[in-house]
Amino acid sequence: MGALMTRLPLRLRLVGLVALLLGAVRAGPAHGQWVEPPGTGWVKVQAAHQDTRSKFNREARVTSYDTEDARSISTAARITGALGLWRGLDAWADIAYHRLAFNDVQANRLQTGVADPRLYLRAGPSLLGVEDLPVAVALRGGVKLPVGEFALDAEEISISQGQRDWDLLLEVGKSLHPWPVYVTAWAGYRWREENPETTTKPGDERLLYVAAGGTVAPFTWKLAVDGLFGRPPVRTDFGLVLENDRRELVQIIPTIGWNVGPGTIEAGARIPVHGRRFPASPTFTLGYFWTWDQSLWN
Repeated sequence: MGALMTRLPLRLRLVGLVALLLGAVRAGPAHGQWVEPPGTGWVKVQAAHQDTRSKFNREARVTSYDTEDARSISTAARITGALGLWRGLDAWADIAYHRLAFNDVQANRLQTGVADPRLYLRAGPSLLGVEDLPVAVALRGGVKLPVGEFALDAEEISISQGQRDWDLLLEVGKSLHPWPVYVTAWAGYRWREENPETTTKPGDERLLYVAAGGTVAPFTWKLAVDGLFGRPPVRTDFGLVLENDRRELVQIIPTIGWNVGPGTIEAGARIPVHGRRFPASPTFTLGYFWTWDQSLWN
């Protein structure tokens, strides 16, 4: 019975988890693993939308939702930015506002609000005086803070996941100059704390991202593969491992952009090709990205 009561709220919170992944899984710098010089940085404003009637079940097969005529609609507006703090050290933040709906024959459910923000520090070799490596390398660590609204009721949608997460990632990047192309990748691990409201510890997650991109003036392009591979959650009050609630998601992410004004308009999609316990339809994105090369404190 304990495992059943845990799964019921998770099933409805799936909508919230997906919205948190509208950019959260791929929450890295938009142009590679090059640490921002002091006082310089970038900002990206993005909207994302997903409308789906299907999900990946626990066997990684695409199925309909469990209730009749169920439909999940997730829309997010987010701002992500980075700022160089010191030579070889920068910081960035990701903050989003979500509108989440889950409708079926039983009820139409809607929740809006600010999601859990993610904050990071990233360090490169130049912080230690090491320069001119053949590839850009950085180590990034961060935290997700549970400040959004968390709903304990199984019939409500949660904006927040209800617990802190801690990330540590190794990033690499390489410009293929004189070709206007770059490649970038990172791999890391996400430690997830216990949710005190449900006495459930979500499964830790392994993160992977690989991308290639470039410029054909005035256009930009990028093609990425993004992966999240979770361990099963644990009911800490019973010591019960919830193997069937393990989460996985692999997405292909094509993006195109064109220069407008001081920045670039970017349009893209996140196309899921494998998953467990996630919606199975594409997410479409539209955003504006700009950088500044002059230090703010010069």
